[in-house]
Amino acid sequence: MKFLHSMIRTNCPEESVKFYTEGLGLKLISRRDIEAGRFTLYFLGESEDSPMVELTHNWDEQTYSNGNQFGHLAYAVENIYQVCQHLSDMGVTINRPPRDGHMAFVKDPNGISIELLQTGERLAPKAPWDTMGNTGSW
Repeated sequence: MKFLHSMIRTNCPEESVKFYTEGLGLKLISRRDIEAGRFTLYFLGESEDSPMVELTHNWDEQTYSNGNQFGHLAYAVENIYQVCQHLSDMGVTINRPPRDGHMAFVKDPNGISIELLQTGERLAPKAPWDTMGNTGSW
């Protein structure tokens, strides 16, 4: 068995694609406009063979709410402090800062929790992250 993708519905496809590509460094692998169904699918990942995030944009106005049925997506990162700083510079709220040099949580434009985990050993505490409390609620 091979994990293929997780699907997230979005009302803001441009912001969402920007978050995953510019923010997290994934590539837009494919985009499919399905006119008969009135929706667009965006597949994002490291490569065509990697697990992906599928963003689904229904063209007709939809309202989505986040329920407890979906927890979070998790990504391993090479330097958690650099990634969090980059996302913060993009205006992304860091809900749980990487104060331990190992783990952080952010939210994508759809309100989906994204867990960032430091690859390998945790990094030494680094200002300003080591003194930050949660800046959001979760």
